[in-house]
Amino acid sequence: MTDIPRRAASRTAKLAALPLGFAGRTALGLGKRAVGIASDVISADIQQRTAEQLFSVLGQLKGGAMKFGQALSVFEAAMPDEMAGPYRQALTKLQEAAPPMPVANVHKALAEQLGPDWRDKFAEFDDNPAAAASIGQVHRAVWKLPPARRNGKPKLLPVAVKVQYPGAGDALVADLKQLSRLAGMFKIIQPGMDVKPLIAELRDRIIEELDYEMEAETQRVFAEAYQDDPDIFVPRVVASAPRILVTEWVDGKPLADVISGGTVEERDEAGRLMAILHFSAPGRAGLLHADPHPGNFRLLADGRLGVIDFGAVARLPDGHPEPIGRLVRLALDGRAKDVVDGLRDEGFIKPDEEIDAQAVLDFLLPMIEPIAVERFRFTRAWLRGEATRLGSPRSPGYQLSRKLNLPPSYLLIHRVTLGSIGVLCQLEAEAPYREILEEWLPGFALTD
Repeated sequence: MTDIPRRAASRTAKLAALPLGFAGRTALGLGKRAVGIASDVISADIQQRTAEQLFSVLGQLKGGAMKFGQALSVFEAAMPDEMAGPYRQALTKLQEAAPPMPVANVHKALAEQLGPDWRDKFAEFDDNPAAAASIGQVHRAVWKLPPARRNGKPKLLPVAVKVQYPGAGDALVADLKQLSRLAGMFKIIQPGMDVKPLIAELRDRIIEELDYEMEAETQRVFAEAYQDDPDIFVPRVVASAPRILVTEWVDGKPLADVISGGTVEERDEAGRLMAILHFSAPGRAGLLHADPHPGNFRLLADGRLGVIDFGAVARLPDGHPEPIGRLVRLALDGRAKDVVDGLRDEGFIKPDEEIDAQAVLDFLLPMIEPIAVERFRFTRAWLRGEATRLGSPRSPGYQLSRKLNLPPSYLLIHRVTLGSIGVLCQLEAEAPYREILEEWLPGFALTD
């Protein structure tokens, strides 16, 4: 058995073992109930141990499990600290200590993708990867640019070289297929959390993310849209092939470091810039950056937000959908009937569904609290409160949500918006979010 099938078999075995451990813990919980231990204590114990096992296994994997773990990590702010802690530790370990590809495999991929003379394109190439990603690893290098004049010396440009893991596509599909069977475990950790749509949506993004030439074209569009922008920096693409992507190197403070140890000022500014990117990109580039994982962003020395991964995007050639901004504004103005009519027109409420307009407005207002005021500070406590309000089967919000529908055209926008909010809550960032929406979200600004 070669290394790739052996690793795939090992991944599958680890993922397949998770439900067995969960079943054992559930049986243990039933036994404890039989001897009179309080059910809330038992549930907390099962939650804790389920989280530790699940996140530990995710932390040992690449492929689809890592991609899923990264996507889900933006929601960890909604989890109690005793559960989110093991998750953060597993993902940090995954990012920092994932086993690198053998050097010979890296060189082989470079030769296949950039040609046998690939070394001539670089002045330097570091064989030790600078970072690991879900479907590839990143190497630091120095690229030779053509000289400005004839017979001149080539210009040297520090670059990031992303090299895709061999068999990454098969690993992604296999891992996500296994993970779709674990949805019940996540409900134990966070009631109301339905991961199946997230996994299905990630599966739909796989083909695009595996094509580095498609990512290169997307990055070029972003780079042109934000050229010389005072807030957002997008590194230029230097070269690309189906499994190799070479881009300008970006130095800066990783957003994960800002979250864990940044000053209040850094966290607030990072939150403001993340919001600007999220709401301005559809109008400026016709694209929505669809992977708000902190590993994809850097806070640069000049104050800009550096964006370094464009594998996942939502294509919005007409910009952000106008009904979103219009309906949010109607909700802030207290126009309950108009909100319900608009939601029904967009497919969020089925045509024959009887629903109380004021109840819908009461359901929405806590969600849009961050833009009801001039400045708002996102916090983990606020997100946990919303998760409880919407995720507890006994809450009115949960009961009402069962009558609402998420149209397919809004699924990715919804997921990315939730993910971005999760990052803002990790940052605990305060900013004038309403002002940002008034500038960039169609339909939201007040009109004369």
